[in-house]
Amino acid sequence: METFLFTSESVNEGHPDKLCDQISDAVLDACLTQDPDSKVACETCTKTNMVMVFGEITTKANVDYEQIVRKTCREIGFISDDVGLDADHCKVLVNIEQQSPDIAQGVHGHFTKKPEEIGAGDQGHMFGYATDETPELMPLTH
Repeated sequence: METFLFTSESVNEGHPDKLCDQISDAVLDACLTQDPDSKVACETCTKTNMVMVFGEITTKANVDYEQIVRKTCREIGFISDDVGLDADHCKVLVNIEQQSPDIAQGVHGHFTKKPEEIGAGDQGHMFGYATDETPELMPLTH
C-alpha cells in the first residue's frame, strides 16, 4: 500500500506572512501596471519595525519599492510601534537585482518557443479554502 502524506498550514489575521504577501503582491502589481512583460520574483520578510524586500525583478517600470512597502503597511494598519511596526518610521531594506540569466533563458520565449520548451522559475503554488471541519472554517491537517 502506498502512503501519501499531505499537510497544510494557515496563518491568521495579523500574522507577518499576511503582511509580507500583501507587500510582494503590491510590488508585482506596480511592475505589471507599467510593464506587462515584467518578470518578478519578489520576496518580503519582516521583523519588529523592519521590512526587507528582495529578489530578482526584470522590468521597464520605474518602481519606488520603499514607498510601496510603507503605503501597504499603512493601509493594513501598521502605524504604531505598539503593533510592532510603524509604516512611517520602520527600517525598509530593498535588495532587488535583475533576473538571473540562467533563469531568464529557461522562462523567456513565450512567443518564440513551443510551450513544452518553456520552463518555470522557482515559484511555488499556493491554495486555500474554507471548510466546515472546524468552527474557524480553517482546514485540519491531513
